[in-house]
Amino acid sequence: MSSVTDVAPVPATRTPEGAPRRPRKPRGGLVLGLVAWVIGILFVLPVVWMVLTSFHSEEAAATNPPSLLAPLTLEGYRTFFGVGTGTNPWPSLLNSLTASLVSTLLVLVLAIPAAYALSIRPVRKWTDVMFFFLSTRMLPVVAGILPIYLFAQWSGLLDNIWLLIVLYTSMNLPIAVWMMRSFLAEVPVEILEAAAMDGAGLLRTLRQVVAPIVLPGIAATSLICFIFSWNELLLARTLTGTRALTSPVYLTGFVTSQGLFLAQMCAAAFVVSLPVLVAGFAAQDKLVQGLSLGAVK
Repeated sequence: MSSVTDVAPVPATRTPEGAPRRPRKPRGGLVLGLVAWVIGILFVLPVVWMVLTSFHSEEAAATNPPSLLAPLTLEGYRTFFGVGTGTNPWPSLLNSLTASLVSTLLVLVLAIPAAYALSIRPVRKWTDVMFFFLSTRMLPVVAGILPIYLFAQWSGLLDNIWLLIVLYTSMNLPIAVWMMRSFLAEVPVEILEAAAMDGAGLLRTLRQVVAPIVLPGIAATSLICFIFSWNELLLARTLTGTRALTSPVYLTGFVTSQGLFLAQMCAAAFVVSLPVLVAGFAAQDKLVQGLSLGAVK
């Protein structure tokens, strides 16, 4: 009489010998990771090339094809900062910093209450209001540059940094309202009701209850508005001269009738890009968290 021995099935997470089985990585994830690395390198490569060119002399930068092993020099940075040339980039950098920071602060002061009214305490026909905000971005800036110039000339605001601040604020306000509304829509209503029962007013609710919850969204909105203001060229080129000259307009001065000073322009472009790069790196966690807020229900 033969005996039958029951053998328990081997778990999928272990080998027949009982050792833990290594999890297999899906091929699809490996391919997507490789594609992401290739795309990231393609985006970073022009920036790396610009930085490398900024440390070359004009003769080495003008060679075709460019020489990667050319001697490194700080000649382009010395020229940008006016060493031995008499030029001074600091007023233009200060004007860009002033216009970008002040306009971003004004945008937040105006956008947060507006987004609060359109999300947490929605007004009637709020979708029409949101479409109106979006429609203000449909007109190209170049289509309205003539009346803006004539108004600035009539009011004596040409070459005035405060005119740029007002224009940058109006330019970024629709985007900020749209972004902040999506962030504020994620605030639990129960928290607001509890704050109201404790006697908190609107300003106190916004400052002590809503703002800490949507801080990543505020950081993301602030950074985007700052970048848009810092990089704006058309309005600054048309409405400024010497006193309110911004850094993007200052960069165009390296394209002269004598030719394109490539090494100097790359050095100037890298210096002008540093504030945005530093701000983005410092707020990268808040930026990712803010842009992904509300993406998963």
